[in-house]
Amino acid sequence: MSTEQLMERLLADAPEDRDVIAALHELLDDRTIEADAAARGIADAAALTGLSAHTLRYYERLGLVRPERNPAGHREYAPADLRRLVFLARMRASGMSMRDLVRYVELVDDGEATVPERREMMLLQRDRIRRELRVLTLALETTEYKIRVYGGAPGD
Repeated sequence: MSTEQLMERLLADAPEDRDVIAALHELLDDRTIEADAAARGIADAAALTGLSAHTLRYYERLGLVRPERNPAGHREYAPADLRRLVFLARMRASGMSMRDLVRYVELVDDGEATVPERREMMLLQRDRIRRELRVLTLALETTEYKIRVYGGAPGD
């Protein structure tokens, strides 16, 4: 699922008067993934994470997730895989690039010594998100101003 599709789904599921953050957590809630839960097939993993099976296979090709295969060759997503997919979906929703996600996962896989670099990546991502929020807030305020100029009231 692309970032745009994820955001469309989120916004469709979250009326304007509802907390969008709460809706995002409901959409991508990794607390439903118990550490000792049974592995899930690709259809169940897709349903749980809100990502398409195509996206799951794409993430696998990029090395972002590495589900085991059962004797029949079918993917089996362990709880750790599912939690990673939830994280990846949240980061994509925040606008993180695939390149940065690939780098981040490489760092995670390299172990604890990479924590400072991972933290720096998250700080930079937070700065990008805050900047985007400011840009969108300015755009919203400009739009609300024009609505008032044209005789409307905000929220019309």
